[in-house]
Amino acid sequence: MEIISFLLEGLKTLEYRGYDSAGLAVLNEEGALCRARAKGRVAELEARVAEQGVTGQVGIAHTRWATHGVPAERNAHPHVSGGLAVVHNGIIENYAELKDRLQALGYVFTSDTDTETIAHLVQACLAGESGFVGESQGACVDLFSAVRCAVSHLEGAYALAVVREEEPESLVVAREGSPLMLGVGEHGHYAASDASALLSVTNKMVYLENGDVGRLTREAIELIDGKGQPVTREVITSSLSAEAVELGQYRHFMQKEIFEQPQALGNTLEMLSGAGCLQPGIFGADAAGVLTDVDSVLILACGTSSYAGNTARYWIEQLAGLPCNVEIASEYRYRVSVANPRQLVVVISQSGETADTLAALHHAKSLGHRHTLAICNVPESAIVRETSLRFITRAGPEIGVASTKAFTTQLSALFLLTLLLAKGNGRLTDARSDDGLDASQEQDFLAELRHLPVAVEKVLALEPEIEAWAQRFADKQHALFLGRGRHYPIAQEGALKLKEISYIHAEAYPAGELKHGPLALVDAEMPVVVIAPNDELLEKLKANMQEVSARGGELFVFADGCSKVAESEGINILRLPEHYGLLSPVLHVVAQQLLAYHVALVKGTDVDKPRNLAKSVTVE
Repeated sequence: MEIISFLLEGLKTLEYRGYDSAGLAVLNEEGALCRARAKGRVAELEARVAEQGVTGQVGIAHTRWATHGVPAERNAHPHVSGGLAVVHNGIIENYAELKDRLQALGYVFTSDTDTETIAHLVQACLAGESGFVGESQGACVDLFSAVRCAVSHLEGAYALAVVREEEPESLVVAREGSPLMLGVGEHGHYAASDASALLSVTNKMVYLENGDVGRLTREAIELIDGKGQPVTREVITSSLSAEAVELGQYRHFMQKEIFEQPQALGNTLEMLSGAGCLQPGIFGADAAGVLTDVDSVLILACGTSSYAGNTARYWIEQLAGLPCNVEIASEYRYRVSVANPRQLVVVISQSGETADTLAALHHAKSLGHRHTLAICNVPESAIVRETSLRFITRAGPEIGVASTKAFTTQLSALFLLTLLLAKGNGRLTDARSDDGLDASQEQDFLAELRHLPVAVEKVLALEPEIEAWAQRFADKQHALFLGRGRHYPIAQEGALKLKEISYIHAEAYPAGELKHGPLALVDAEMPVVVIAPNDELLEKLKANMQEVSARGGELFVFADGCSKVAESEGINILRLPEHYGLLSPVLHVVAQQLLAYHVALVKGTDVDKPRNLAKSVTVE
């Protein structure tokens, strides 16, 4: 089958993961290697392919998020050496050393990337270059053995695919640290870094393990593991559908995903629909024993997921009575920490392939942590496979780079975990009063969770008022977000959303810290966004708001319907329909998502693909 249209559509599906440049290479009917590359979006590549008249039935393609080398056509994948081409996700840590050795052998580099090193290294293995193949081995006989030889010299993370003119019927792949899966189709076999790119041809997936090297032909898949032994990996039918990754009626994927949150929360909490009480089994077969044995919690995550963890810290310590620490995953393994075998290590990742979070998990396990739990949106991901317990958030595919529905479903999963930890510690009442009335805290919390999708729907109905606010941010360069208690991490997430997609510099502070420094920045040109639920800290927060007003700052306050905060000159109030107690952070963050989205629209930025960012950070 003609492969060009499939490659281009697959790149468009995955463009949210990198969009600095794009390229493809195919073997045409004569077996000759044809390559097309372009700086910028896939649309630029599509025009280049049409201009060059590239065709073929075997090919590889890539859309790039720049690590080594600036965004430029010369740095775009695929990279070639002789008659072979390679695409690669990940980072090769020892590429500089390999490059020096290859240059000494006469290999010429035309890019600034680490990936070009792989292409020349495979070629060196095919040529039997001394120092890359054993003296008794000689030149590798085919591409499969050459790729096996090449990856034995690589240090770092990679998911790669290689084609060669002399073997026009096959494609060779290898995986270490970066996600890679194979598609089993009716008319051939495919490889991709994300299942969504393959849904147009198949929903049957083979997920490669670290160390796997494979050869794909139209008829078969041949795999060996990291020890060089033949291996068969299970074929899994993906639950994703092609429609799930389509834009539909919405202007942007971010907008679509914001409005999908009631459904995503309903799907994630579906097990509660008929449940009379919480069962530990929702976190895995061994959860009952683990959750009653743990004496503390350590949460490891990056970015938005870390703010979910920070919110959960308030819940866990208040309800379950367990110490909880939250660490940025990218920092955790680079400091000396004290391991506790009875601590529950919770790793949170939308994709389940976040390199820093995976590395943090490996480090925790190496220190002797034996209780591990993954909260993740992708059931087949590496993080899910490497933890003893797991909870799959059923948010569906999230395409927009700025996470929305993944975050709120993570919060719902973390609240379930909190309730089970509290129940295991005997801190949830579960009895009836003398008059027969149900006094169970557990039942009350379950009822609130079941109602959560409806409560979020009511927040989404406030979009017109939030859109009006957004107009007043259009000419601003800076913004300050304030929250207290469990809403401080939500203020952090609100600031992150605004800076990610509108490029307005935004920072969040605990409101009580205002007078300890950031108040010096407040003036009429810096909008101050305040999260003001009707909770035990509201009066303290109102005093902080007065500090802003006294300095001429303009306040944009997300309050509850019952919050006694009055609107006046310089104080704009938007009242959420209901106060939601401990789950209030979920509602308040949805309102801030809408604010960031509409500010970005006003400023005319690329909402789904903000500059310099990628969706799944699979490199350190």
